[in-house]
Amino acid sequence: MSLDIVPLRRVFRVVNGGTPTADEGNWGGGIAWATPVDLNAADGVIERTQRTLTPLGVRTGSSIVRRDSILISTRAPIGYVARTAEPMAFNQGCRALVPWRSVDVRFFVYQLSAITQELQSRGLGSTFQELSGGALAEIPVHVPPAEEQRRIADFLDAETSRIDDMSALQRTTLNLLAERRRAVLAHLVTGADEVNRGPSRLAWTDSLPVRWDSVGLSLVAKMGSGHTPSRSRADWWFDCDIPWITTGEVAQIRDDRRETIYETREKISKLGLANSAAELHPAGTVVLSRTASAGFSAVMGYDMATSQDYATWTCGPRLDPYYLLWCLRAMRADLLGRLAMGSTHKTIYFPDLQGLRIPLPPMPEQLAIVEAIRDSNAKIDELHDRINRQLGLLAERRQALITAAVTGQLDVTTARSGVGA
Repeated sequence: MSLDIVPLRRVFRVVNGGTPTADEGNWGGGIAWATPVDLNAADGVIERTQRTLTPLGVRTGSSIVRRDSILISTRAPIGYVARTAEPMAFNQGCRALVPWRSVDVRFFVYQLSAITQELQSRGLGSTFQELSGGALAEIPVHVPPAEEQRRIADFLDAETSRIDDMSALQRTTLNLLAERRRAVLAHLVTGADEVNRGPSRLAWTDSLPVRWDSVGLSLVAKMGSGHTPSRSRADWWFDCDIPWITTGEVAQIRDDRRETIYETREKISKLGLANSAAELHPAGTVVLSRTASAGFSAVMGYDMATSQDYATWTCGPRLDPYYLLWCLRAMRADLLGRLAMGSTHKTIYFPDLQGLRIPLPPMPEQLAIVEAIRDSNAKIDELHDRINRQLGLLAERRQALITAAVTGQLDVTTARSGVGA
């Protein structure tokens, strides 16, 4: 393939964007106004945006570029890129590339998407990174003849579409596996295989086996919580060796694969524990996050304390902690939908948690249910991991194909990607 390598400014004019004031007359018109979020969702072509401007809004605070321009995010983060499907305004987090001459814009969208790391490496700033208009204009790009640009873009449209269709199918399968995981959990903790059933007194299931008990959780487990020792007392934060569960531990248990917490990001001291409302809970205590990232649960692997962001239950002799754990996970949607309060950050309050009820089969059945859940989850998680690896390979293949095609390493007149062959 015959091509030149020139600075981007030789092919495109760089245009800066902006944001109008909040005056009502600037917003809600018929002119699309793009931000980096819109570019990230555009999948190469930006057809609609979350917000729109009036002509006055464009005149007083933004810029508008014609159809088949390129928008690229140049701050927070750098490198989202898409072509415009209609005339469009955009904010200061983006810059537009308007062709000086006739080019196939699709070819350059693919090329810029292949050099995201180089674009990011040219960003400057301490608080946040920004790629300046001048730095963007000097980015070197390959410029083959116009007909070659069209052939490469047509080839990549077809081949990336095939890869994207395969990836979408894999992601659909992941969603189905997640649904299957939730369904099996609910099936097992409510004894759904048992024929002789009666009405349930639980908000999250209609029926339970007649021979099972349904009890208030407070009757079979001691409820507790935690606290944060005063940060103003440096002596309370010296020689810290007590594991202390905070909202930082939610990341460990968010996907429900991990049942037990053994490590915490922070620890507190014996002196801090003694001078606060924090408690040292025994290993095997079940914890539930009730603020911010509410609804996630785990079992303590060692004696631990918690912050006030958690409720705890130390199980009595009739309740296995891991059976309780899976009950809490099975009822998460109910906890968040019925009990959690707040618009920005959801919080589950203690009086509501004190009223929780759970199904209570005999202890041997609780243990058998826990093992059945683990066996089912292991099979589902293995399939989940295999599909994620396939998605990673498809993404790598897509990127390699784009890079090879736009740099002339691949002759698109004879090449086929081989994906799905």
